[in-house]
This record gives sequence, C-alpha cells and structure tokens, in this order.
Amino acid sequence: MCKRQVTAALAGLALLAAAPGEAAPAVPHVLILQSFDRGSLAIDHFTGNFRIELDRLAGEPVNAVQVVVGPTGFVGATEPAIVDYIQAIFSEAIKPDLIVAVAGPATLFARKYRQRLFPDVPLLFAAVDRRFLRDAPLGANETAVETVNDFPGLVDNILGLLPETTQVFVITGAGPNGIVWRRALDSEFARFRDRLTFIWSDQLALSDILRRCAELPPRSAILYVTFGTDRQGGAYADDRVLAALHDAATAPLFAAQSVMLGAGIVGGPLMSIDTLSRNAADAALRLLRGAPPGTVTVPPQSPGELVFDWRELQRWRIPQSRLPAGSTVRYRAPNLWSEYRRTILGAAGVLIVQSLLIVGLLYQRRARRTAEIESRRNLSLAADASRRETMSALAGSMAHELGQPLNSMVLNAEALRTLIAADRATPDIIGEIVSDIQAQGFRAGQIVDRHRAMLRNHSLDKKRLDVHRVIDESLALVAHDMQARQVKATVHLCSAPCVVDGDQVLLQQVLVNLLMNAMDAMAGTPSARRRLTISCDVVAADIEVSVRDNGEGLRPEVIDRLFTPFVTTKSLGLGIGLTMARTILSAHGGTITGRNNPDGGATFTATVPRSDAPGSREDGILQRDGREAEC
Repeated sequence: MCKRQVTAALAGLALLAAAPGEAAPAVPHVLILQSFDRGSLAIDHFTGNFRIELDRLAGEPVNAVQVVVGPTGFVGATEPAIVDYIQAIFSEAIKPDLIVAVAGPATLFARKYRQRLFPDVPLLFAAVDRRFLRDAPLGANETAVETVNDFPGLVDNILGLLPETTQVFVITGAGPNGIVWRRALDSEFARFRDRLTFIWSDQLALSDILRRCAELPPRSAILYVTFGTDRQGGAYADDRVLAALHDAATAPLFAAQSVMLGAGIVGGPLMSIDTLSRNAADAALRLLRGAPPGTVTVPPQSPGELVFDWRELQRWRIPQSRLPAGSTVRYRAPNLWSEYRRTILGAAGVLIVQSLLIVGLLYQRRARRTAEIESRRNLSLAADASRRETMSALAGSMAHELGQPLNSMVLNAEALRTLIAADRATPDIIGEIVSDIQAQGFRAGQIVDRHRAMLRNHSLDKKRLDVHRVIDESLALVAHDMQARQVKATVHLCSAPCVVDGDQVLLQQVLVNLLMNAMDAMAGTPSARRRLTISCDVVAADIEVSVRDNGEGLRPEVIDRLFTPFVTTKSLGLGIGLTMARTILSAHGGTITGRNNPDGGATFTATVPRSDAPGSREDGILQRDGREAEC
C-alpha cells in the first residue's frame, strides 16, 4: 500500500472506532483530499492551521479523514483505486459531512470523480489557485476559498529590486502540477519577453536544477513556484529543495508564500497562509452547520504582505531604498542597540546625569578653590591693613615710649658736658653716664624694632615663646593709648610655664587687637569703670589668655557672627580684626571665643596648645611665679 493510503487507513480506523454505538454523540466528519504528501511548506502549514482553527470555531472535536490524492513520486496508486479506497473507508451509515479539496491537484481530482465521491455532500475547494477552477464553473453543491497568486507581480518586484535582471529561472517541478503551472505562467509572462528570458525546470531532475542554479550568469534570479516531484519522479520536500537551492544558487531566490520567508527567499508581496487557513475554516464551519454552498462565498485572496528577509538583502547586496513603501524587513541581525535598547538608554541616562554631576562638582570645586585662594589673598591684605590700622592707633604710644629714653640720653649728655667743662668728670663718672646712654639707646632700638615688626608683611614663623612675655610686650604697645583713654589694666599670670610653639608677631597682633577692641568697647563707660583684666592660665594641654572689659557687651545680632569677615559694630572699623585673630589662632592649632559677662562687658578667650618641652632662662623663656600687676 502506498504512503497516502497508509494515512487514509489510519484515519479510517480512528473514524470507525469513534462511531460504533448508536448512543454516541454525533461528531462532524470531514474528508480532506490532500494534494501532496507531507513536504509542501504551504500546504502542510495550511492544513495544520485549518484543522486547529476548525476545532476552535466548532467548539467540539471534528473528525478529519485525510487522503493524499495528488502525485507522490515513483510509485503510486491509480486514481480509480484511490476513489475505491475512499468509498471503502465510509460505510452507508457514516458519510462525510463535508469534503475539503486542498490546493490544485486535489481540486482536479475532486472535480474529475465528483459523482463517485458523495455528490450530495458539500464540497469546499480550499487554498486553490483560481487557475485550477477556470475550466468549469462551481457546481450547485460546491464553493471555494480561492487564491490569486500574482506571479507576474512577483516578477515586477524582482525587477524593482534588481533592475538589471535579464534572466529568470522558474522552478515548477514536473508532473501534472508542473505542467499546469508552466502553461499558465508561460502565457502570463509574455509581457516580459522583450526584457527577460525565462528558463523552466519542468524537464529537469533536481540534480540538474541545482547545477543550473550554480551556473546562472550575472543579472539572474530564481522564481520558486512549487516542486513536488522532479523529471525523474523523485518526490522532495520544499524545505529540502529550498535549502539546496539557497546553498547552490548564484542568484537571489524568490517565492510567493509567506511560510517560505526565512527558508532562503528574498521576499516580496507574499500570500498569507495563516489568513487563508482562517478563511477556509470559517467557510467549512458554515457548511457543517447547514449553510447552502451557494451562500458561502469568500473573496479570492491575493498577496498582501510586503515582507523581506534582511539576511538575503545583505547577501545579494540589495539596498533597502529599493523596497516598496510600507515593506517590513524581518530577521535583522541582532545588535547591541536592538537587543538592549532600554538598558543602553538607561545606562546612558545615568552616565549623563553622573557626568553632569561630576562636571558640576568639578566646577564647584574649582570655584571654591578660586574663592579660597582669593579669600586668603584678601585676608592677607586685610591682615596687613589691620596691622597698619593698629599701628596708626599706636603711633602715639611709640612716640611716648621713645620720649623717655631719648630725653634720658639728652640729659645724660648735657650732664657729661657740664662735668667735663667743670673738670669734674672722673673716669668712673664718665663710664657710668656712657653706660646709661648706651642702655637708653638700646631700649629705644627695641621700641623701634617692635613697632617695625608689626608693620612688616609677615608669614607664619613658629618658635618657642613665653606667653607671659607676649602679654607684657602687647601691653607695652598699647600703654600710651590706655593712658590716653584712662583705661587701667589688671594682669593675672599663672605660676606654671606658659610655653607655646608660635609666631610672636602674629600672636602679639591677636592680643593687641583684643586689647584695642576692649578699649573701644569701653568708650562710653565712665572712666572709673574702664578696667581691663588680662588672664593667662594653663588648662590641660592648652594655654588660655582672656581679655575682659567692662563695656556694653556684645549685641545679640552680631554675637553669632563675631568672626565673620567684615562684620563690625564700629563706625570706622573694617570688620576683619577678629577674623584675622581666628585665622592666626587656627594656624597655631588654637581657637578663640567671645561671650558676654553676667555682670556686664564681654570676655574674649584665645586658646593655644601648650608646648611639650619645658622652657629655661637660657632659651630666653622666663620662668616666673604667678603674679598680679596693675598698669
């Protein structure tokens, strides 16, 4: 028994097994006359989808008996034998409710043996090209779901993609089906004869077809219509033939069915097999439910989808600019952008935000550093201005201090002249007067050096210092101003060594600034209460120097901004004295604070880390007992 008869026998057994009992529910029976055995991409896809869609629409199982009636290759049963076999499958009690002839060969078979194949049963010609129905009109119990395969339109598509094409190799297979297609297309391609040469495969074996495809000259194309069997009677599946053609061909391959896209064809206007199977299943269901075949009409289906295979366009170097408008390109090679577009966009967004933040931070850092450099420069200038302002206020003190040693030197010189004139100048008296003049000159030089150091631009130069001496010299600098303002000062010095590593000039500047501020704060205080208290104490590892006044105290609006640059309560003040004081003390690792006293006035406390090494007289650091002094 041939292969198609085996298929029918198995289906028949399933049918008979399902219907022996009279009480069994009625199951619709459909006889499917198949044009080809398995291997036709379009027909296999159509049949599978048709049966699935019919079951879905019916809402119940539909018993389908499928018999291959088309040519199968080298050996096959005769057509009358196939008819007898179909009649044997169905008994008089069980007949098909519907006959479906799929594609052209099955359509020709069903029409030829219509009177022997249950003529009273509705017959549906499905997925059949109208070329197979043009010889005779449909019968009263027949209807069709036709297709219009526009192969001339496909040739137009080839010329649109490859304008230089001069030759087309048409693959139709051999046998009756190939003869029908050769005759029909040869006539329809007549309008291209002035431009194209058509070569046909119906007289060639598959091996000859492949060899011919491998030897095609330039500006050629291959048009795959169908295959089935070759000249030698060999039956071949479409997927095998297409794969062999694709590997051997030296020209692009074209076909008309959507299911062949991805199997090696370039693409073009394709017939949608999925749509075709749905339309056929809908028509079959209407017939099963009793609709007269004459009322079940379905418009012929034409190619509609313009779909192309990106891989074949690349292989044959066909630019996408030649594709018709509205075309769809599939099977594009995956790339980083198409596969990870959202991830890339997200990462790019994050990188952009991070870059903007980094640029912003760098800009802020640069601006901050520029501001810091400018601030340091301005503060350096302000510090110098502050020292000059302070020394301007201390000029009277300098003149007062120099007056005493200079007057003493003048008086000693006059006395020496008088003694010499009177011839009473003994060597001892002369030596004593000269020593006194020398001492007073040294004292005047010290006064000048001290004021010169305050006026000179100065950088940090740390040395071991006695804080007590810094206090003494600072008081000496402001002594004249204190006298002029009627301010008295009380000094409390601790007995422990107060040794620090610091810059004497800068620390002295801090203390002079605090003393001047204290005197300014007591400008409106009665003279009897104008008193300053300077204290020096050792607290843990630090030395604290405090300056207390009896003035009006610190105003609430400035107490939190005492050390902010250019904040002042003086009408002629610069507002940088306390800022510089804090900067100088910070450079020494110290701090400065200001607060109001409970009984009036304010106290400023400067803290500097104590030096670890003890001082000695030889180092120029005084060791003294605690004392109180009043100036």
